[in-house]
Amino acid sequence: MIEHGYTVSGMNCGHCAQSVTEEITALPGVTAVDVDVAAGRVLVRAETALMDDDVRAAVAEAGFTYEGVADLVP
Repeated sequence: MIEHGYTVSGMNCGHCAQSVTEEITALPGVTAVDVDVAAGRVLVRAETALMDDDVRAAVAEAGFTYEGVADLVP
């Protein structure tokens, strides 16, 4: 299992977290997504490495802005 951390801007509620979770969960190999709306952080667990472009596209599809890779520990 590989853990990935990302920074996402524009989220401000539980619905935002749900939208991001749904889009990222649809990526191949993703097993879990944890969103911290207040911190703008998304922790993703996956069976394989994820491509940044795929994560960026998923976040954009949810209506938010992918800011980049984040540290796994806040």
